[in-house]
Amino acid sequence: MATFLYKIGRLAFRRRHFVALIWVALLTLAGVGAASAPAAGNSSFSIPGTEAQKAFDLLEQRFPGMSADGASARVVFKAPSGEKMTGKANKATVRATVKELRSGSEVTSVADPYTAHAVSRDGTVAYASVKYKVSGMELQDASRDALKAAAKDARDAGLTVEVGGDALTAAPETGSSEIIGIAVAAVVLVITFGSLLAAGFPLLTALIGVGIGVSTITALASALDLGTTTSTLASMIGLAVGIDYALFIVSRYRSELAEGREREEAAGRAVGTAGSAVVFAGLTVLIALVGLSVVNIPMLTKMGVAAAGTVAIAVLIALTLIPALLGYAGRRIKPTGEKSRLLGGGRKAKAGNPGGHGKQPRPNMGTRWASFVVRRPVAVLLLGVIGLGAAAVPAASLELGLPDDGAQPTSTTQRRAYDLLSEGFGPGFNGPLMVVVDAKDSAHPKKAFTEVGDEIKGLKDVVTVTPAVPNKAGDTATITVIPNSKPSSTTTEDLVHAIRGKGADITSATDAKVLVTGSTAMNIDVSQRLNDALLPYLALVVGLAFLLLIVVFRSVLVPLKAALGFLLSVMAALGAVVAVFQWGWLSGLMNVEQTGPVMSMMPIFMVGVVFGLAMDYEVFLVTRMREAYVHGEKPGQAVVTGFRHGARVVAAAAVIMIAVFSGFIGSSESMIKMIGFGLAVAVFFDAFVVRMAIVPAVLALLGRRAWWLPRWLDRALPNVDVEGEGLRTAEDRHTDPDGERELVRA
Repeated sequence: MATFLYKIGRLAFRRRHFVALIWVALLTLAGVGAASAPAAGNSSFSIPGTEAQKAFDLLEQRFPGMSADGASARVVFKAPSGEKMTGKANKATVRATVKELRSGSEVTSVADPYTAHAVSRDGTVAYASVKYKVSGMELQDASRDALKAAAKDARDAGLTVEVGGDALTAAPETGSSEIIGIAVAAVVLVITFGSLLAAGFPLLTALIGVGIGVSTITALASALDLGTTTSTLASMIGLAVGIDYALFIVSRYRSELAEGREREEAAGRAVGTAGSAVVFAGLTVLIALVGLSVVNIPMLTKMGVAAAGTVAIAVLIALTLIPALLGYAGRRIKPTGEKSRLLGGGRKAKAGNPGGHGKQPRPNMGTRWASFVVRRPVAVLLLGVIGLGAAAVPAASLELGLPDDGAQPTSTTQRRAYDLLSEGFGPGFNGPLMVVVDAKDSAHPKKAFTEVGDEIKGLKDVVTVTPAVPNKAGDTATITVIPNSKPSSTTTEDLVHAIRGKGADITSATDAKVLVTGSTAMNIDVSQRLNDALLPYLALVVGLAFLLLIVVFRSVLVPLKAALGFLLSVMAALGAVVAVFQWGWLSGLMNVEQTGPVMSMMPIFMVGVVFGLAMDYEVFLVTRMREAYVHGEKPGQAVVTGFRHGARVVAAAAVIMIAVFSGFIGSSESMIKMIGFGLAVAVFFDAFVVRMAIVPAVLALLGRRAWWLPRWLDRALPNVDVEGEGLRTAEDRHTDPDGERELVRA
């Protein structure tokens, strides 16, 4: 592979005009496609196979036009101090608001609080329920604006009015956080390279890759039902790996220049060696993202595949556009150790100290750290493992759930509506359960409906059970159940399972099927689906990546160490998330207003994203060690050599990723805040504790055994030559035609 990529790098360097033209044409084509494509709303949300989804599908068949999975909103009214909502003026204001809401094109029904008995016992709070034809993720902005306008009109009339429900769900705005991440990345790259031009290449190519990927997603959004949320993950991951991959190749190019090679040769060798690491690092990311399909949540699968496409584009850009841009830059890209004139460079480095005693330059920080670890591997290993183990302890108390309006900041209307409903009707009123009774096969449907209601009334944590509402055919009915606990509590989850358990007994007695649905039940089912899929997903991703890394490193223990180290860093990061967002540690510093269950998507999302980035750092750092070992260095010295060349780049890449993800911590959305914090902490643990401390300590302890591979497996595996051994052989033949020199092989 190194030889093939070496040829690509040299070709791109020579034919830079052609390569640049191709990428500009692709960016233009994707942009035109995105601009001319029909506008797409948010993608539809379904969870095939869950009981809540089966109930929604059944309601669509038995209650035509009901839009069971359609968006809903509750416009909550509170009377001024000393007044009641039943007062004449207040009642007139509410009914005017109801009339205004009914005029919406996507509205199916609006319940008048005074006819629907939606006024609290003390008469101070009332609410109007609004139902829409489409889900909250598909609702048009015009409908949301009309909802907000109606609330404002009632507010102007003197009432306290807040709006809750999933009708206000919208894609979170992340543009400002991405800008912060890019700004920090620019600073880190300038410090790393000592050159504005060299620092600009990773940013430029990453933005081009993200532009092509996101534009393509936008162009295909309507046809493939991708929606506006799909591009969020693609842009985040595409920007992250795009900067990383370009950073790796530009850094290697400057190292090759420092060894005295011509620029075209240096570009070819940079793509042949660092490019090989980029290819395999990219493959691990693709495995992690495409592997999200095992969860069997269509929206998550589409997000993973779309992000994987953006990663593939980032790999291709790094292998072709980066060497082309290096060709354009010419001598303005300096070898490692030299700075540009703008940053104080231009003077040749002196070999020796200022006093001129001919001493060697002081080793860089990566060399000094690796030398220390090689001398004290046991102490470093124990300290790293114990530290991460301690951080992972809170993960044993992990509780998963999906956030509701109660997790919103108190400054939002959704949270204030949630609090008003809890105040007037009890906490469980914010998460009603819809029980669907399918009595089509029952000899006595009405009796079955009554029995279901009676059974549910006898359950713990039930406040209200409404009478069954049958359809026109009389074979299906819906029953609304109001729990006594808030929607995200484990008590409500236990109630859902209890109703489903009673349903099995009712089915055997009456032949009627009982299904529990609604947003609360759907959240519970989604959390369960994600929880059940976590271990299979881990096995698939880690297993495939383990096999891939065996091919890359031609070792069994190094890939095993990489996988175990990743699991340790992810568990530590989950522990930190639990401590902050579930236990409330440092919640004030992180501006976490409401603690509660960790978002159910968090573990799988963290595994997928962090695994890809962790393997980036692993491949780039350890391939340098492998390269040095294959070329004759002792195991301990190979570790130091790998750090001398790779530690600075890996540290820079990690700092950039931490900055990108940390930008999301400032979001007002608790879900986005949690994702940003979790990913930033996970990258910190994995890059600076696992890859920078535990990995060299383990390799130092293993010595030559780290690179052991059974002979039968060595013969069976393809030789992909990631460390550039083929390039070294070609150079030897050129410089030593008699072939007397031999490479030291592992």
